[in-house]
Amino acid sequence: MVKITIICVGKIKEKYLKDAVNEYSKRLSAFCRLEIKEVADEKTKENLSAAEENIIKKREGEKIISLIKDRQYVITLEIEGRMLDSPELSKRIDSLLSGGNSDICFVIGGSLGLSDEIKERADLHLSFSKLTFPHQLMRVILLEQIYRSFKIMSGEPYHK
Repeated sequence: MVKITIICVGKIKEKYLKDAVNEYSKRLSAFCRLEIKEVADEKTKENLSAAEENIIKKREGEKIISLIKDRQYVITLEIEGRMLDSPELSKRIDSLLSGGNSDICFVIGGSLGLSDEIKERADLHLSFSKLTFPHQLMRVILLEQIYRSFKIMSGEPYHK
């Protein structure tokens, strides 16, 4: 069975977001084995220097990289990444599965983004928008788009 791992920085605190994550996790169970791994976010303060931001991203990145397996196809979520529409994302996932990549890992960084080490490990840099979203909300958006991708692959009308 297909395995989808989502590695994300920080915990979800809001009940409505937890409920949405649980709902999409339940829906996805028909299509894949889903695992969500959380790493602790580093404390940040206002007006960090670039060097301080890099230190925090590096610390979070070390935690993330320790959870990525060598064989996983890694997709990072980045504002600077490539934008795909839902059918294109579905085709990309379908192509990976057809090509024998049945272990896909999505990575959502913290409030400062991802370390260079994580970006270098990525097989695909994906952007959902030029807008900035809270990383907790991004988890829900990602789960919905993964679910939508599987529905498209199944030929079901959900995505319309």
